[in-house]
Amino acid sequence: MTDREKIHSGELYYPSGDDIMKEQLSYVNMQYDFNMTRPTELDKREELLKKMFAEIGEGCYIEPPLHANWGGHHVHFGKGVYANYNLTLVDDTHIYVGDYTLFGPNCVIATASHPIDPTLRQEAYQYNLPVHIGKNCWLGAGVIVCPGVTIGDNTIIGAGSVVTKDIPSGVVAFGNPCRVHREVTEKDREREYNMLKN
Repeated sequence: MTDREKIHSGELYYPSGDDIMKEQLSYVNMQYDFNMTRPTELDKREELLKKMFAEIGEGCYIEPPLHANWGGHHVHFGKGVYANYNLTLVDDTHIYVGDYTLFGPNCVIATASHPIDPTLRQEAYQYNLPVHIGKNCWLGAGVIVCPGVTIGDNTIIGAGSVVTKDIPSGVVAFGNPCRVHREVTEKDREREYNMLKN
C-alpha cells in the first residue's frame, strides 16, 4: 500500500511525499482564495466551498479565515452548518458534520495524530482517524475535537472543551477532558420557548 493509499487507513504513513503534497497544495490554494474574498462576495465564497469540500450542503456559512490541511477536501458538511471565525479542520482524513451544526470561533477538529515513539515522530510519520459530529450540535468557542471522536446529534459542547472520547446524543458536555454533565431536557425547550413569547 502506498502512502497516498494509507491516508484513510488509520495506519502510519509519510505525509510529505511529492505526490501527496502536489495534490494537497492544489486544494490549499483554493482555501487561500476563499480567505481573501471580501465580505460582500458571498456567491464567490459559496462557489469556492463547493470546489474545496468533499460535500457541502445548502445554506452553509463559513466565516473566513478558514484553516484546513487539505482545504476541506476531506470534509463533509450537511445543510445549514455555520462556522464562526478561525475554524481549523485538520482534514487529513474525513470529517463528517451533520445538518445545522454550529461552530463558535476558534474551534479545532483534528483527524491527524503522530507516533508516540520519538524516532518515528522525528521522521514525520503520522496516522489519521475520522471525526463524526452529528446534526444540530453546538460547539462553543475554542472547542478542540481529537482524532477518532464521534459526537452524537443535538449535543452541546461547552466553550474551551477538549473532546478526547465519544460524546452521546442529546447532552450538554464540557471540560478538559470533556465529560457529559446532563441531558438536554423538555425543561430546556419550555424555558426557551417561553422566552420567545415575551
